[in-house]
Amino acid sequence: MSDCGCEFEARNKAERKVLIALLAINGSMFVFEFVLGWLGQSTGLIADSLDMLADASVYAVSLYAVGRAAGVKQSAARLSGWLQIALAGLVLIDVMRRAVLGSDPLGGWMISVALVALVANVTCLWLIRKHRDGEVHMRAAWIFSANDVIANTGVILAGVLVATTGSRWPDLVIGVIVAVIVMRGGIRILRESREDSVQTEYSGGSE
Repeated sequence: MSDCGCEFEARNKAERKVLIALLAINGSMFVFEFVLGWLGQSTGLIADSLDMLADASVYAVSLYAVGRAAGVKQSAARLSGWLQIALAGLVLIDVMRRAVLGSDPLGGWMISVALVALVANVTCLWLIRKHRDGEVHMRAAWIFSANDVIANTGVILAGVLVATTGSRWPDLVIGVIVAVIVMRGGIRILRESREDSVQTEYSGGSE
């Protein structure tokens, strides 16, 4: 019975179901957070929304890789990593633009929107928890979901500081921090996909 592929198909089905849910949550939250971040002049919220977009891209790519060969999954993970790094670069550009041109972020607005995003990301983390030690494309999804929770918490803290001090700098600082978190996540998954590729080649060569 172990050769019928039933367990393999069940795992693929479970992965697809989780990734579709994660894609829907992150895609919706990207639109919600980006629009409100722009209206609230918050670099932190915009950074977090672009993180959501990056994650949605990761989940879409990972969804494509489910059930495919190990090489496809490794390529999907690498693409996910590069997408994260590219979007982190866009966030840093926006931070520099607002630092030069000025901004007037709304602290209470930041806190409210970031709380909604935090609930969404904790939900994503709970959904993917059973797959966090799986193959590289699923580990990528876990890494990015965990990073999102950290980023949301930072945006909430920045919102509190903006509201209490009246300064825009906490918002700009958290924008940079979120960008760094996203970039580190991208670098980490690139490293893991490379290591996974080496292990696959070694295993194939030793047979």
